[in-house]
Amino acid sequence: MSKNKSPFRSGFVTIVGRPNVGKSTLLNQMIGQKIAIMSDKPQTTRNKIQAVYTSDEAQIVFIDTPGIHKPKSKLGDYMVQAATSTLNEVDLVLFLIDVSEEIGGGDRFIMKQFENVSTPVYCVMNKIDLVHPEKLLEIIDTYRAEYPFAEFIPVSAKLGNNVSTLIEQIVKVLPEGPRYYPDDQITDHPEQFIIAELIREKLLHATFDEVPHSLAVQVERMYVQDNGVVYIGAVIFVERESQKGIIIGKQGSMLKQIGREARMDIEALLGSRIFLELWVKVKKDWRNHELVLRDLGFHKE
Repeated sequence: MSKNKSPFRSGFVTIVGRPNVGKSTLLNQMIGQKIAIMSDKPQTTRNKIQAVYTSDEAQIVFIDTPGIHKPKSKLGDYMVQAATSTLNEVDLVLFLIDVSEEIGGGDRFIMKQFENVSTPVYCVMNKIDLVHPEKLLEIIDTYRAEYPFAEFIPVSAKLGNNVSTLIEQIVKVLPEGPRYYPDDQITDHPEQFIIAELIREKLLHATFDEVPHSLAVQVERMYVQDNGVVYIGAVIFVERESQKGIIIGKQGSMLKQIGREARMDIEALLGSRIFLELWVKVKKDWRNHELVLRDLGFHKE
């Protein structure tokens, strides 16, 4: 008699953590493709990017949230709301911490949000490559005193250490369910959205502290040319003329550099050659305008 195959499991998982603990890096490590933008500037992940991990046994739909922080603008409100609204809608919450840094107000602010959540929460301890293994037990005790986490799982998102164990532990708690997405689909965001995010990542790496949150990117045109090259026309929105100057750079040097770097990532994503054209436009104070935010894809739920 043939042994019954274990049932297929599927579900939704959200990753939360204060800015820069490695949420995007972890997501990209699990999926194996660059989906969520990575940058050392806080608050870089804006929309709820859904990424999909599929194996023979399970399908995990990841929702990568913005860093939960105390809001300073309308955009901040959207970002915090997007992060907290997902906690009760998913099957599992991954709370990502940076073990190389002491527990802080930002971590406690997020743990406070868990008090009204019935979803199980795993504490995923990132950057274990930066601390002595003995220190981990001490860190577990510190966090256990703050919140009754279902599991503590140490990983290094950057190096990929223990990430496969984390995936096993996630699958364990998922309910039996269908494949929500085809096997080869890694995200449900349209390609234009991911392309805009990749361009924004290069902008964040290249510009100064003040510019990042004042940046938004929108892909306005995208089509395949007769020669097979994909044409992409994208607009970079900033809040002030001075920021426009920084992004364009001396004789357009900064904009060219950003275009070059983004093109490499976009070609890898699409698997074809592209022609990328970038413009910079000023939309004054766009972060506090409801209509502009809606136009750029931010929606209050």
